[in-house]
Formats: sequence, structure tokens, C-alpha cells
Amino acid sequence: MVRIHDVIRGRELFSVQVDQSVAEVARHMAEMRVGAILVLQGDELRGLFSERDLMTRVGVGRQDPEATLVSAVMSTNLSTIDESATLDEALECMNQHNCRHLPVMRAGKVSGFLSMRDLMHVELARKTEELQHLQAYVHGSV
Repeated sequence: MVRIHDVIRGRELFSVQVDQSVAEVARHMAEMRVGAILVLQGDELRGLFSERDLMTRVGVGRQDPEATLVSAVMSTNLSTIDESATLDEALECMNQHNCRHLPVMRAGKVSGFLSMRDLMHVELARKTEELQHLQAYVHGSV
């Protein structure tokens, strides 16, 4: 059974600090090619900033990205999951809370970040391996 810590092991944790401007955070997200990023205060999780936050709270709200702190427009009502949870539990959590990103926790501290895309990649790899085994079985027994 695959656990979250297996998926995030060895991955760099992308994050920004609460006192950074939206423009600074958006540039960082673009450089990292990510659609959402954790917002920390020191090493404590404070929120999450996503492309959707940029669009709805900054763009539509006509906020100045250079003058607006990410802490003023980030999402703060976050669901988190422990790194020992299974991928099925993560998927259920995302479904239940209608979110596509989950901060991953270990002993009360952020240890990673999991996205719906991560879950899809793992499931696709599992299905591909299963298909290869079935094809080998069929071709080997014919």
C-alpha cells in the first residue's frame, strides 16, 4: 500500500513567507512551474496561495500585486494530511474538502505538499504496470 511519505520522499518543499508580496510569490510560482504554494511564517504553516487566489482575490479584486502581501489574499481554511496516510485517504480528504492540494504534516510540522496531479501520476503508473503484467501473462500463455 502506497503512503504519502513514499510519494513526497526526496522532493523539495516549495514555500514562501507571509510577508512577501503577491507579485514576488507569483514570480516564484512561475519559475518553479507550480500552480499553488505553501505560505509559512518561519516554519509554521499559515496558508496556501494558488492561481485561483491570484485570479479571484487579486485580479478580480483589483489589488496591486506589488503592494499586496500574500498573507492578505491566501487561503487559510486548509485541510492537511499526515504523511503516514494512504493515497486513498488523501484522495478522500481532497474529495471531502473540495480541494486539489494538501499540505502534508509530520509531528505537527509541514513535511511536504501533495496535489491531485501527484495522485493521478501514481495511479497511472500503477495501472500501466498492471497492464504490462496482464499483457505479459496473455502473450506468455497463448
